[in-house]
Amino acid sequence: MIHIVLGTKAQLIKMAPIMRDLQRKGIAFRYISTGQHKETIDDLLANFGLGEPNVVLYEGKDIVTVRAMFFWALRLLMVSLFKKKKVFGEQRVKSDIVLVHGDTLSTLLGALMGRLAGLKVGHVESGLRSFNLFHPFPEEITRLLTFRLSHYLFCPDDVAVENLRYIKGIKVNTHGNTLYDSLKMAKQEKPDSAISGAFRPYCVVTLHRYENFNSQASTGRIVNLLEVASKKINLVFVMHKPTIEALKRHDLYGRVSNNKNIEMVPRMDYFSFISLIKRSEFVISDGGSNQEECFYLGKPVLLFRDASERREGLGENCVISHYDEAIIQDFLDSYSEYKRPFYKMQSSPSSLIVDFCERNRKAI
Repeated sequence: MIHIVLGTKAQLIKMAPIMRDLQRKGIAFRYISTGQHKETIDDLLANFGLGEPNVVLYEGKDIVTVRAMFFWALRLLMVSLFKKKKVFGEQRVKSDIVLVHGDTLSTLLGALMGRLAGLKVGHVESGLRSFNLFHPFPEEITRLLTFRLSHYLFCPDDVAVENLRYIKGIKVNTHGNTLYDSLKMAKQEKPDSAISGAFRPYCVVTLHRYENFNSQASTGRIVNLLEVASKKINLVFVMHKPTIEALKRHDLYGRVSNNKNIEMVPRMDYFSFISLIKRSEFVISDGGSNQEECFYLGKPVLLFRDASERREGLGENCVISHYDEAIIQDFLDSYSEYKRPFYKMQSSPSSLIVDFCERNRKAI
């Protein structure tokens, strides 16, 4: 049995192709949700043709505050210590593999649960490093801990493999990110755009990271930079819950919503979001997944970050702003120069991971 532990929307998007491949090959798996995110999860499951989770470890609201995250994590740790059968089922055996993804707290908790249950742990999207413990925080720390808990480390490229040279475990180069397989599915769909239609051309804005909204100063800086961008092009701002709460908490929500060049839109299903990006001129983001999506789509992307642990697109379609207005202005004036054709990959990273897990599960 393969157990897939996921908690966030981004994780589901990147692991959906693996789950679809398991279905196609008739390999038994269980989808275990930590309940970290619930908003739009049903839409994502529908997008990818997946069923509901076999196990949901938390049924409350989305975890969007540090305090809520602390109590949620504590609860899940208690479950993993005292209710292993609830998490991994009555019939679990030592050859079972627990797959976790990325760098969220759900990743670390899933790896801990797998270890405590005596199962093998596989980390998908392993080996990524920023080499700065506090940027991004706490993701860099989460990655380092998850590396050490994993038996199988699925790395998207040679650099990620090299980053794990001092880590025990079997390193597997998947020669790409599973997100590529997700985008191939999304490309086959043509959902309606989420915007009103008034904005053409436009830029998609999607920002939510803790370091960008954890204080009045950081949130104010983001708003100032968006106002700079809105003078050059219309912005379609996809609103995440933490972003909305931070803007309201710091009394900046009205300043954004009243800007006639910014249209605020709610979160949407994945296929609609990709459609929105494909029709845009470029993307402003602070997310690693968005950086990867834009690389594969050939879409220019401006990162509101100081550094990125991902290499996709750097020096090609992706510019790290360092929150420097001069860099941002230069990008706004020349973004068309960063456009690229859709990236074509010869193999499927998701199928490679599934085949590896099945071979090694049978060999144990």
